[in-house]
Formats: sequence, structure tokens, C-alpha cells
Amino acid sequence: MRFPHRTRCHVCLSPMEPWALAAILTVTIAGVTPALSGGLFGGGGSDVELQAGGVAIVKPKYEGSNEYEVVGAPIVGPAGGTGNGFVQFKGVDDLRFKLIDNWGFETGPLVGYRFERDQDDADRLRGLGDVDGGLVVGGYAAYNFGSIKPFVSYHHQVTGDETGGVARLGVEAKVPVMPWLLVTAIGGATWADDDYMQSFFGITAAQSAASAAGLARFDAEAGVKDVFFGVSTDVPIAERWTLKLGGKYTHLLGDAADSPIVESESQWQGTLGLTYRFSVGR
Repeated sequence: MRFPHRTRCHVCLSPMEPWALAAILTVTIAGVTPALSGGLFGGGGSDVELQAGGVAIVKPKYEGSNEYEVVGAPIVGPAGGTGNGFVQFKGVDDLRFKLIDNWGFETGPLVGYRFERDQDDADRLRGLGDVDGGLVVGGYAAYNFGSIKPFVSYHHQVTGDETGGVARLGVEAKVPVMPWLLVTAIGGATWADDDYMQSFFGITAAQSAASAAGLARFDAEAGVKDVFFGVSTDVPIAERWTLKLGGKYTHLLGDAADSPIVESESQWQGTLGLTYRFSVGR
């Protein structure tokens, strides 16, 4: 796949949202690490294996934008905990905690962050007002069929504006490319409720009247808002250093694609991170 020719990839730095996300993720992981280090991170050994580093994320300035920005956040957590461990980082709004793991079935809560949308992110948004981001909570369930893992997850914003929830249904697959390189591929679809669709894709009568671009009123209703496909991998580059790479393509559907605020139905995201693994004695 390629960027559509109308997409302008103007990159800027957004300094605020990632640090709100970092605080949520870091505090959450730090809170569970002492209580769970006895058997979840290091088995019966005397040390706990942790990783620390940072990640840069290239993402659309808002959902439906054809311009991109770079945000950054630190990574703090158990080493190897982003794949199938107790802590699994699947995305900005999808930090999972596997509380139940029995005969291939796993489930647990999740937390994360939903990015805000500012009316100065694009000319066509001026007059529509800002949409606050905030803390996301929810849960997930999955079943492991060897290297294949279908899953369902739910993500609801609980701080900032009431922007509702989304549910994802998808499949994750582990693909060994080389003896030292395992690629994770993921694909699926996202359903969004009325609050989410109206917050990010709808235009009320008042917003239409205030719109600098003269956008008409648009009612965005609950439904499947996108399909997505992504790949990610961890590349060992030294004994304790790991390069984290990822990419994701999302295609907007239904009312999300038809919304007057949408500049491009094709949405791309890339991640580049670096972490250092170290041991902490118990």
C-alpha cells in the first residue's frame, strides 16, 4: 500500500499529549511491578528483568487528517512484557494486564490514553471546538491457537470529554522471519459507539454555524468505523539493547469516512523505539 497522492506528510512535534500518556503508563506499571515481581517477571529467580527507553510515534494530527506529527514517550516496564507476558503493550490506548491465563484463554483489564483533537489542527476544524483526550480503561479477551491469537477488546475514555468507547475485533499472528527475529502481524476492525462517532466525526448545528470552513451539520452514528492492519517487531542490536519497530494502516469506513472533517480515509502510523534491559535485585 502507498500514501494516496492527496496526502501531505507535514511533520511537526507535539510536546504535550505523550507526557500525559507516559505518566499513565509509567505509574500503572510501577504500581504493579513490586506486587507481581515474585513470579510474573522473573520466575523464581533473584532478579527482576526490566526495560527502559523511549519511543517516537508518527501519527495523523487527528483521526481523518492528511497531515502528520511526531509524539514521543518513555517506555518503562518488564523486559519482554510487550508480547505475551503479564503486561502487553498493544497500542497507545491498549496496555493490557493478563490476569487470567488458562488453557490458551487469557483476559484482563487494559488502560491507555486517547489523544485530544484541537480545532487548530486543520483549517476545516476551526470553529468546531477542541475535543479533550484522557485516560482510557477497558478490558480484553483472547485465545491462543499456537501462533494465532484472535482477540476482542473494549476501550472507554473516563477523563476529559465524554467521547465514549470503541471495541476491536481482530487476529494477531506471530511470524518467525529469522531465528532471532519474530514479527507480529495484526488485523481487524473497530466498532465505535454514538458518543465516540459524534465527538470525532459529527458536526452539530452549533458547530456548523461556527465553522470557518462552512461545514454542514453531520450526524455520525455508531457502527464499524475502520479496518486496520499492522506489523511490529523487536530487533536485538546488542546484548541489552533492543530496537522496536512498528507500522499500522487504518482505513476509515461508514460515517467516519463520510464525515466532512475527514481529509483522508487512509491513516498511517509508525513507531520507532529503543530500550535497555537491566536487572533489579529482589
